[in-house]
Amino acid sequence: MKVSRKEIEQHNSRRSCWVAIHGAVYDVTDFLDSHPGGAQVILRCAGRDATGDFDSVHSPELLAEALPETAWRGQIDPAELAAPNAHPAVASGQQKSAGDVPPPLRSLLNLHDFEEVAQRHLPANAWAYYSSGADDEISKRQSARAYQKLSLRPRILRNISTVDTTASILGYTSSLPVYMSPVGIAKLAHPDGECALAAAAGKEGLVQVLANSSSMPIERVVQSCISPDQSIFQQLYVNRDISKSVDLVRRAEAAGARAIWITVDSPVVGKREMDERLNLAVTASDSDAQGVGVAKTTANSISPFIDWSILSWIRQLTSLPVVIKGIQSVEDAVLAYQHGVQGIVLSNHGGRSQDTAQSPLLTLLEIRKFAPFLINCNMQIFVDGGIRRGTDVLKAIALGATAVGLGRPFLFSLSAGYGEDGVRHMLAVLRQEIESNMVFLGVTTLGELRPEMVNASRLERDLIGSVKL
Repeated sequence: MKVSRKEIEQHNSRRSCWVAIHGAVYDVTDFLDSHPGGAQVILRCAGRDATGDFDSVHSPELLAEALPETAWRGQIDPAELAAPNAHPAVASGQQKSAGDVPPPLRSLLNLHDFEEVAQRHLPANAWAYYSSGADDEISKRQSARAYQKLSLRPRILRNISTVDTTASILGYTSSLPVYMSPVGIAKLAHPDGECALAAAAGKEGLVQVLANSSSMPIERVVQSCISPDQSIFQQLYVNRDISKSVDLVRRAEAAGARAIWITVDSPVVGKREMDERLNLAVTASDSDAQGVGVAKTTANSISPFIDWSILSWIRQLTSLPVVIKGIQSVEDAVLAYQHGVQGIVLSNHGGRSQDTAQSPLLTLLEIRKFAPFLINCNMQIFVDGGIRRGTDVLKAIALGATAVGLGRPFLFSLSAGYGEDGVRHMLAVLRQEIESNMVFLGVTTLGELRPEMVNASRLERDLIGSVKL
């Protein structure tokens, strides 16, 4: 059944909301309030072509999962909907000037180079979502600066001919002590999104933690893996509608995920002002719109009403290993150990949740000082946030971390059309830095790294005097 542009444009309100996606017209009125990103995300496309907005964050499979067949109203030629006065939300998602050609990958020598290219080439809304931190972005900056406060103490004359960078993450081999942290909506950076990350992870021998807000379904991501032995873990934000979390865990388990990483450091979404300001500019012509950025629209469904009992719930649901992501104090690290989790991630959410929360590296030093038994117990300790150099990785490992997670760098390396090739080049750069600095330190394996190879005195000054455990 053919639908006219005029007919679609008449359904442009909460009372009656139609959108067109790839030429198919849907009545999404009844779906507005159940949309995980909130009704406003859809309403700004009401009566219009929503293909650009939809494709930037979702895979085509999602339509069949989210909308009933009765929502379909017919077809329209996409060219008929094209208009010079495109909705500002769509315009904000366009690439930067076509004349700004991305540099060849071989010219990018470090992870900072990838970030600079991403800033120039990502759509404005994607850059704001990926790069923004909370409030004054103090935690975001200090997470990186914490590594700069540590000095290395190399050992010389060790006759190092080769180095072995392999690590074991929850029993699965990784070619580097590095994993892909869960990063949401990777499709904003590249059309292949999380699938490109999975392909790169497989070829480089890394573990990928798939975000709860992945723009690709886990089944499709698993299909992008290069081997059935490739390890994918599933991130979980506990949903306000607990049945949706049950479905996610069961679906992940059926698809072959090998662990569940529960993220607990964002019971509410941080105030990411860059993200929200951009949205205000986009919705300036809409008197009913609010300054809510991508972060808040994608996290409305997260439940703030959980406590340690959530671990009992997850164990009844699955036998997969459980990792808690978002530990920010030694006290909670000990509690996690007492609750029997297989791993913890020391993380302040990349500085995106509570500003001035201490750096994850400082939390690692807290553990070393006040609960050193956690370093060599059967609970693995991971660190993420602010890691941009091979020396950062080795400092964390020397101080007791099992492996480190990178988030934003993987998104940046996808951007500017680089996709999987960009991710692999970024990892090659990081791998070379790790290997060469192991030689400088005088170690052949990660297991030979020792805390005395790191002078942490400048950061240790920030430790609190005592902790009651």
